[in-house]
Amino acid sequence: MSNSSSITQFLLLAFTDTRELQLLHFWLFLGIYLAALLGNGLIITTIAWDQHLHTPMYFFLLSLALLDLGCISTTVPKSMANSLWDTRAISYSGCAAQLFSFAFMTAAEYSMLTVMSYDRYVAICKPLHYGTLLGSRACVHMAAAAWATGFLNALLHTANTFSLPLCKGNALSQFFCEIPHILKLSCSHSYLREIRLVVISFSVVFVCFVLIVVSYVQILRAVLRIPSEQGRHKAFSTCLPHLAVVSLFVSTAMFAHLKPRSISFPSLDLVMSVLYSVVPPAVNPLIYSMRNHEIKDALCKLIF
Repeated sequence: MSNSSSITQFLLLAFTDTRELQLLHFWLFLGIYLAALLGNGLIITTIAWDQHLHTPMYFFLLSLALLDLGCISTTVPKSMANSLWDTRAISYSGCAAQLFSFAFMTAAEYSMLTVMSYDRYVAICKPLHYGTLLGSRACVHMAAAAWATGFLNALLHTANTFSLPLCKGNALSQFFCEIPHILKLSCSHSYLREIRLVVISFSVVFVCFVLIVVSYVQILRAVLRIPSEQGRHKAFSTCLPHLAVVSLFVSTAMFAHLKPRSISFPSLDLVMSVLYSVVPPAVNPLIYSMRNHEIKDALCKLIF
């Protein structure tokens, strides 16, 4: 039996024990990581460079791209290094830092998606008040609130999780350090404190989800009242990328954490964790740039 004071490292879940497949995993993750760096980097550079994109919508999109970069950089490089060097180890402090960073980025990203849904609601449902409700100061305050929410969420969960005594070994059933998998190593009933924190976090998530749904119900009603087909198409085109990103982020995370135990097994859990932690940061830039002519035009000017 061991406790948290004697644990110096954790063992992460390996994707495979076969050397050839480990290298395949390394190259696959490297490709995804480079795509995320390129896509989000281009969005950040384009928005910062082009004066025409200095609007609330693109300011929030720039913040989302920064969070995507932080999120994927928290999990993927360590997983790649472990596969390349055929190891599963992560230091105790490294695990704490990874858990904090991932909790921070994901909570802040979800909050930012909620802010972005409000931005689309005001733009379509209250266009005459857009400049008043979403001035530069209001945008900065909302973005800061999203980042602060993520920081506070991560701080509370990390401090509480790593204050628990751990006596069930040091092997995690996940390819990165995540709260539920560390809680499985706890040998104390004090983990109920963390469960209370999780309940509070889920309550906040639920409130954000309700706000997003209400925003899009109002948006849909407003769009359907637009008389011209061209006007409806333009309104939908500004909302669909955000809606697609929200759907991808929420559906994969909810299925990964709320699926019945009867359909829970390691390979499926691993695939689902990749879908909600790795895929969205790499795919989001593509989703936003595919239907956005302003970003496409700005990218062309920047590159050519």
